Amino acid sequence: MKLVAPLRSFGRGDLALAGGKGANLGELISHGFPVPDGFVVTTDAYAQVAAGLSTRDSVQRAAVPDELRREIIRAYAELGAGGAPVAVRSSATAEDLPGAAFAGQQDTYLNVVGEDALIDAVRRCWASLWTDRAVAYRDRLAIDHAAVRIAVVVQRMVEAESAGVMFTANPVTGHRGQLVVDASSGLGEAVVSGLVTPDHYVLEPSGEVTAYTPGRREVVIRSTAGGGVVHDETGAPAERLPDQVLRELARLGTEVAAHFGRPQDIEWTYAGGEVSLVQARPMTALPPPPLKRLNPIQRRLGSILLEYVPVRPYPIDMSTWLPYGPAGLMGRVTGHFGVHGAFDSFLQEQGGVVYRLVPPTPHPTPRVLTAPFRVLAKARRYDPARWLDDPRMHAFLETNRELTALDLAALPWPELVRVPRRALDAVQPVADLRIDYLPGAGRALLRLLLVVKLLGRGALFSGLIAGGRTRTADANEALEELAEEARRTGSLDGVAFKAKLKAFLAEYGHRETATPLLVTPPTWADAPETVLDLVRLLAAKPPTPATPGDEALDKLLAHPLLRRSEERVTRWVRAARAGVAFREDSHFYFTMPLPVLRGSLLEMGRRLRDAGTLDAPEDVFHVRLEELERLADSDAGAHLRALVTARAAKREELAGVRLIDPRSVFPVKELGDALVVGAPASAGIATGPVRIVRDPSEFGKLGGGDVLVCPYTNPSWTPLFQRAAAVVVDAGGSASHAAIVAREYGIPAVMGTGEATATLTDGQVVTVDGDAGRVTAAAP
Repeated sequence: MKLVAPLRSFGRGDLALAGGKGANLGELISHGFPVPDGFVVTTDAYAQVAAGLSTRDSVQRAAVPDELRREIIRAYAELGAGGAPVAVRSSATAEDLPGAAFAGQQDTYLNVVGEDALIDAVRRCWASLWTDRAVAYRDRLAIDHAAVRIAVVVQRMVEAESAGVMFTANPVTGHRGQLVVDASSGLGEAVVSGLVTPDHYVLEPSGEVTAYTPGRREVVIRSTAGGGVVHDETGAPAERLPDQVLRELARLGTEVAAHFGRPQDIEWTYAGGEVSLVQARPMTALPPPPLKRLNPIQRRLGSILLEYVPVRPYPIDMSTWLPYGPAGLMGRVTGHFGVHGAFDSFLQEQGGVVYRLVPPTPHPTPRVLTAPFRVLAKARRYDPARWLDDPRMHAFLETNRELTALDLAALPWPELVRVPRRALDAVQPVADLRIDYLPGAGRALLRLLLVVKLLGRGALFSGLIAGGRTRTADANEALEELAEEARRTGSLDGVAFKAKLKAFLAEYGHRETATPLLVTPPTWADAPETVLDLVRLLAAKPPTPATPGDEALDKLLAHPLLRRSEERVTRWVRAARAGVAFREDSHFYFTMPLPVLRGSLLEMGRRLRDAGTLDAPEDVFHVRLEELERLADSDAGAHLRALVTARAAKREELAGVRLIDPRSVFPVKELGDALVVGAPASAGIATGPVRIVRDPSEFGKLGGGDVLVCPYTNPSWTPLFQRAAAVVVDAGGSASHAAIVAREYGIPAVMGTGEATATLTDGQVVTVDGDAGRVTAAAP
């Protein structure tokens, strides 16, 4: 059992014995980096003293065995005679887990002087493993408390003239070719703990300064004679680091990052003309590297993908619904007509977790040369108005009925584990239906658009195509019926209301709440509170008046040139509406297997939880489908726990990191006096208070006359548009779902703003100009 050993004797492979901090510092020393000498009180020593103890006070009061005390004092004496001042830092074994920064979770003690003070500081470091904040942090990352051990790093104290933190990649932009240095006078604790506004440098790897912002030095921390530190609040004059120090920091940072193979978060000191490194750990929550300038096609696809991937997909998404659901199907459709790569590989993973979104660059193949002929042939043969009569559609619905009838809880594991693949196989023929019927839908829409443009009635186009009957419209009417029942009885608990709700969920419960591209977000049936929020929203106001007649068609037919062509033009309008309905309804039907797919995955998760492999059924989302399919039964998945823990921690690390910088997709525009600028998507001007709705769980926030501000929308958001005065969306364009629905309801819409949800605030009164694509502060 190794209780105390020199810091230089450890390396990256000694995490279990020296903790993350000790292992990394030992690695740096052994490769010649300037690290103050020191030693490690190992995790074996902690285990010997703290066995069976799990509270801060009990560990802090624990007696240190004589042998361990002698070894610590002997190692301390070797650092310098007469009780040399040292820094005592905690080094937990969990610090090097993917995604677990553990920054500030355990304690550090500076300028510790004397044997008794050192022993006390070591005990306090051990005890910091059991502070409320450390326990809560491990709980959040689902880290087993019993599996965590702590070492203590003791290093010769550096009386720093300046100190701080260096990131070897830009933590804000993700730029890997920049280093960011925060510095201030005195000990680095002032910078690390956020007590000061530090000097801020952005460096090239050469050490050249590309940006500099002086700090304010509100506090300077210095060592005191006899031990401890003092906080000097008289401040110190701003003094920029010498160029040679910045060059040395850049050199060391670049070499340390190269050595560890990933960007590093480094604490450093400067004293007596020398730079020392006192800590190095992997950077966490680092944004993806900035994308190169996107071409117009990438920006267009990016605007679509931002709307349809509003949340970070899980591994189970990446191995099920993403490649086989709507995105995969559209990839097959575009591929059939000679364009490859339109919906492929746009999500990149690190450590089994989706890291960033990169809009793809589609490329044509020779097959695209014959596409026009195949499109015309299919447009003549397949009428979108009759697609529901197609035998393939009947077969799909029958297969879905069989899947829905399965009693998932009663299935033995070998049959249960096959259900996801059956659900995915069921939707594959849908691609053929889209391939066959989309050409007719496109031809009908293009024909009508040309007609209204030639007649100078282009403004009627949106109204003309909005008049068709769709399953989305059916769902909205059914919601209105629920709202009417709630108005009539004043309750959502009545027998009649519950019966209507049950029937509604049976018909429409497979609809997605967040996105049709992922299986992990709940459906309406999984989250009926989403439906109830919509009902409350609709019931709070009088019912929406019925649309008077077919105004758009009447206005078009009134054109003098159409007096003898009314029947033909009416046919063309109906054909265009059928095309729109096909686009909308095919999505409605093709997502019907989602509840079975999601339910089978969660049933496997429940069984793995009951077997002690997972902590919760939803943890199965961190597993890929092929990993589940390799399990003979739920008791054979013990190895999944470590995998799930690592992926969950990595996902937690990336929780605040965007998949893509919206400014890459929606270039920054000149604001002028506007608060937000985007693409004009639905005409009109409206004023109202901002209401930010980030996801379906916040539907209930929207009030009548509010300006709906959201990151994305999908068909399940449609009822909100009946109450909103206007809509402003981070993602999407003029052809996106939100824009189409806004035009149907006649409310202004601004799309593709990039960061409206981050710029605007709840209750802020704004004016939305849907013609100009601008949002301004309302006049007082």
